Amino acid sequence: MADVPVALIQVTDVRRISPHMARITFAGDGLDDFPTWPDQQLKLCFPKPGQTEPRLPDEGADGDVMRWYQAFLAIPEDQRPWMRSYTVRSYDPVRQRITVDFVLHGASASTADAVSGPATRWAASAAVGDTLARYGPAALYARPLPLDTADWLLFAGDETALPAIGSLVEALPPGARAVAYIEVADPAEEQLFTTEADLTVHWVHRNDGEAGHGDALLSAVREAPPFPSGSVFAWLAGEAGMVREIRRHLLGERGMDKRQIDFTGYWRRKLTQEDAPTQEDLAEAQERAAMAAG
Repeated sequence: MADVPVALIQVTDVRRISPHMARITFAGDGLDDFPTWPDQQLKLCFPKPGQTEPRLPDEGADGDVMRWYQAFLAIPEDQRPWMRSYTVRSYDPVRQRITVDFVLHGASASTADAVSGPATRWAASAAVGDTLARYGPAALYARPLPLDTADWLLFAGDETALPAIGSLVEALPPGARAVAYIEVADPAEEQLFTTEADLTVHWVHRNDGEAGHGDALLSAVREAPPFPSGSVFAWLAGEAGMVREIRRHLLGERGMDKRQIDFTGYWRRKLTQEDAPTQEDLAEAQERAAMAAG
């Protein structure tokens, strides 16, 4: 793959797998030799109004990532694509397709007008032939689970973490033990995972028809019975404030070590990715960087 892993991708299939989740399949350049791993992140670029495909920098970045990104930022704001991070739910090497699951936020996700955010609006009305761009993935950012040192795994997240949790648990080997707490709006949003591991899933329902509050998940983890014996590694993702609170609980009340927890705030309540990071966001980023550096 080129030093700057950028390519246009086209929608080949759209399925509503639950009332608030759309599973969209893409074809495109570079998918014939696509590196893959569980919890595989990449960035998607969404066209601005009036565009049939996202505008990308002209050729000439000489394969340099930083130069490409500077050229991306130099595109006038009204023409520059919205860029959002997503998880590759699955990769089909035979058909050379990637699949991405999109949460359709809002009380009613039946139409594009019922949802908020450019990525969600796009996904709610996506059709075969629509075009996005992808940036990534890069193996540099792969974070494998420590299966050789953890006796069991704890997963906790809201519906935005479902694609990552699904890819992680489905890749677990026979004999691995895992417990997952996943918050969704109601029973209609639950998903079935196919895995060879010993997996227990606790579905936490808000029953309010909306996505991403996090309070029910935090309560469920706090009220969970004593953890099984043995060393545990926790994987947390979803709304940033909720992730921070669950991490504090695991550190302060469950006695876990910081090195036993992988945590990511996927989104922030009442803030978009265009909004400036908060002090908590910056502190979280610094701590994650320090942990990655060893």
